Amino acid sequence: MTTSTRPAAVEPSTTLLPVPGAVRDLGLLLARALLGVVLIVHGGQKLFSNGVEGTGAFFESVGVPAARAAAGFAGTVELVGGILLVLGLLTQLVAVLVVVVMAGAYIYVHQAAGIYAADGGWELVAVIGLAVVVFGLVGPGRYSLDALIAGRRSATA
Repeated sequence: MTTSTRPAAVEPSTTLLPVPGAVRDLGLLLARALLGVVLIVHGGQKLFSNGVEGTGAFFESVGVPAARAAAGFAGTVELVGGILLVLGLLTQLVAVLVVVVMAGAYIYVHQAAGIYAADGGWELVAVIGLAVVVFGLVGPGRYSLDALIAGRRSATA
């Protein structure tokens, strides 16, 4: 019994100048790591610096439903999601969860203040939300645990 192997589809480059795959993946790693650290810091603040009670009290003051549960959820998603992003593990799941948290931050806290961060605006939550959407769609790159797992899975298939 013979099996045919078809070459993987190669998408055309969307850059004006060619970028070697290793350089592209290094850029994805650096962007993922920085985004992950930002999320870790914000999640740690919600869970440890302010505490779930303090964060929950703030959430309650701005009208977040189930404020204390939402504070625990947001802090955990940011902290654990940030760690997972740095590792490049479960990237698509992290993207969905972080988008949910950023949408809540936009709706309940930052929307009314306008765009400028200095005024409490929404620019940071928009950038974080968009960045995780990109990673959810493009993937974390080859320097990630997701790529390692996918490679092992395809090697055994």
